[in-house]
This record gives sequence, C-alpha cells and structure tokens, in this order.
Amino acid sequence: MPSKSPAQVLLEKADKKANSSGGWFTSSSTKYEEAGDLYQQAANSFKIEKLFKEAGDAFAREAECRELCKEENEAANAWWNASKAYKRGYPDLAIQALTQTIVHLTKGGRFRQAADREKEIGQIYLQENNDLRKACESYERAGEWYQQEDASATANACFKDAADLHAELEEYPQAIARYEQVADQSLTSALTKYSVKDYWLKSILCALALNDSVTARRNLTKYSNQDVTFASTREAKFATALIEAVEGGDLEAFTAAVFEFDQVTKLDNWKTNILLKIKRSFDEDVGLA
Repeated sequence: MPSKSPAQVLLEKADKKANSSGGWFTSSSTKYEEAGDLYQQAANSFKIEKLFKEAGDAFAREAECRELCKEENEAANAWWNASKAYKRGYPDLAIQALTQTIVHLTKGGRFRQAADREKEIGQIYLQENNDLRKACESYERAGEWYQQEDASATANACFKDAADLHAELEEYPQAIARYEQVADQSLTSALTKYSVKDYWLKSILCALALNDSVTARRNLTKYSNQDVTFASTREAKFATALIEAVEGGDLEAFTAAVFEFDQVTKLDNWKTNILLKIKRSFDEDVGLA
C-alpha cells in the first residue's frame, strides 16, 4: 500500500477530531477549534503538494469549524484561503468560497474588505467564465460598498468597469449613466480630471450605438458646459465628427474620422467594437432607402 502523504495524514486527524464525541473535559468549541487548526495545516500541506482542489476543500472544512465556534473573522479568512486555492482551476468553487467570505465580512461590518472580495468575484466571472452579466453585477456591488467606505477612487474604477460591460451587453442607457457618474466623480480631483474626456467620449459612442444622435449631440453640449476645456480636446472633436457623419448618413466621413483619430490615439478593443456597431447602422439605413 502506498504511504499516505503528510497532508492526507493531517486531514484524517482533522476529520477524526471534528467527528469525535469530545469527552468529559472538552467543550465542543475546543474540539472544533482544534479540528480547524488541523484542517488549516492539512490545507497548507496540500498546497505544498500543488493539490489545489484538496487544499481548497480542507480550508472550507476549516471555515466550517470556525463557524461552529462563532469565530467570524477566522471563518472569513479560511473561506478566503479556500478561494485562493480554488482559483487554480476551479473558478466556480472559488466564487462560492468568496461569497461565503463576504457573508462573514458584511456581518462584521467590514465592507471595505467585502468590496475587495466582490471585485475578485467580478474578475473571475469576467476572465474565467466570460460571464459579462454576472461580472457587471459584482463590479457594481463592489463599487457601492467602496463608496460607502469613502474609497471613491476604487469605487470609480469598479463603476467604470461596470459601464464598459453594460456597453458590451448593449445596455447603452445604463452604460451612459455610469460613465457620467464616473466622469462627475473624476472632475472633483486634479489627479483624475484628465480621464474625464475618455468617459464622455464613450458615453457619446453609446448614444450613437443606440442610433440616437439627438442625445449624443445634447450630451456633447452638456459635457462642454461642465468642463470648458472639453470642446477643444481630440475626443470632443472626434465625437462631433462622428455625430455629423451619422446625422448626414455619410459613411465616408465616418470612416475618415475613425481613421484620423486612430492614427494619433490607438483605438482599444472596446472602442473598435462599438464603432463597428455604429458603422452597421449606416448599412441598415442604406437598406431602407
């Protein structure tokens, strides 16, 4: 018979301790505390062996022992450790463990940490599961918690990610509302003011993707009033050229404006995708004529 690994031995000791009847002199909380310590040691041992699923499972068992002892902080920590192990190839289990972490953090009023974990969930949904809808919901929830904790820069970053995702999901009105919120917040600080022109450009692109050049033009005027320097930026000039091209049904002018902007400021994937959507509306209009 192959010999058991150190992790396996610790896990069996932990199971035995958790399932023991205790005795005359040990309270059940002592029993679970000791079992929790053993599960934690087993989990770390599994990590050394690069058995991440087993490590995650052992941390989860530790978390359950901590919960039975009413140790909220230790339970939150154990679930977080479980999520980190599960992240190595088991995204759904990582999300479940992070969700448990958040339950304990919010119970203890630790919303800043809860927001960090919620943001992690958003990243897993986005990068591992390609679930834009769930990622967007997590970023918005994290943003709201950061906001409550006065971490406005971090909140803004989450809302900006949520806005990008709303647009990718073609939920343009929600995207516009989020971009405007992020821009308003960014205007209040000299450090973040420079990025406002990009949020406003994205908002105008969303209006054009809705085939609503009236709102696009109205917002362009509104933004220029909010910040007098905006009208002279390349972003505002680009937005103006696009609006005029859309209103005139002039595909050539549209393509020229995109080409010219891209020569100086390389278009990222997000802008490229939404510009392609706007371009398609020209083809549809031609079909109707």
